[in-house]
Parts: sequence; structure tokens; C-alpha cells
Amino acid sequence: MNTNIKVLVKRMAHGQDLPVPGYMSEQAAGMDLYAAITDDLLLQPGEFKLVPAGIAMALPPGFEGQIRPRSGLAIKYGVTLLNTPGTIDADYRGEIKLILINLGKNEYRLKRGERVAQLIIQAVGRAFMEEVDDLPQTFRGEGGFGHTGRF
Repeated sequence: MNTNIKVLVKRMAHGQDLPVPGYMSEQAAGMDLYAAITDDLLLQPGEFKLVPAGIAMALPPGFEGQIRPRSGLAIKYGVTLLNTPGTIDADYRGEIKLILINLGKNEYRLKRGERVAQLIIQAVGRAFMEEVDDLPQTFRGEGGFGHTGRF
């Protein structure tokens, strides 16, 4: 099965010198997105800011872009994405922007061109909701939050 798809990418004026998202290894699931900021951006602990990625794209119908944090930023500095995973719909044509938050104890200085997030391209299905009076029964039933115990 061929899982390769074509995604059209447009560089914004402020992202012309930055790499187009790409995979960093043969089996990588995500492509890196870069900070298309003009000056260093300082994130204080607890602070969040919108960071442009310098690109827009056209996904094929039936696909979405999922924006996820980079584990290295999270473990080293406590910097992650505020809304994760973020979703880029196939019909969105605006610039990709990332909401970075500093959950660490120290300020973080973000530099231009720094890898700040990952982009995953994923097929999506469309659900059709059908309202009913009763749902089919299962063994689990209405058991929710913590219903299976701690371990």
C-alpha cells in the first residue's frame, strides 16, 4: 500500500529562508516546523505566545495536519504546545501558527529557525450522527474516569 500523499506548501515572506517541513529520519512520523520569528522571543514561566511557522499548505481532502509538541523542548525546558494536538483542516489555507507555552521554571528564549513542533499528516473519516433513545449495551457500560482502578 502506498501511503505517500502530495501536500502543497507555500512559504510566507517571513519564512523564505527556513526549511520546508520534512522528515528527519527514514521512519519519522512527524515533520519539524520552524519558528518564523524575526527577533528572539522570550517566554517567561507560565507565559504563552503565538509563533508563526512561515508556511501555509493545501492538504488533500480526507486528510488533516496534526500539530504536536517536540519532546526535546518539553523535557529540557518545559516548553510545549498549549492546544495539542492542534488540527489543520484540509480546507484551511492560512499560515500555520503555534501556541507555545513555557511550563518550565526558567525563562526560555526562542530563536528564529528553531524547531518548535511536529506536523503529522493523517487520514480522517467523516462521522454521521444518528440520534437514538438508547445505546447498545457493553460490558464497560457507563464506567468512566478511573473505573478500572489505578493499575
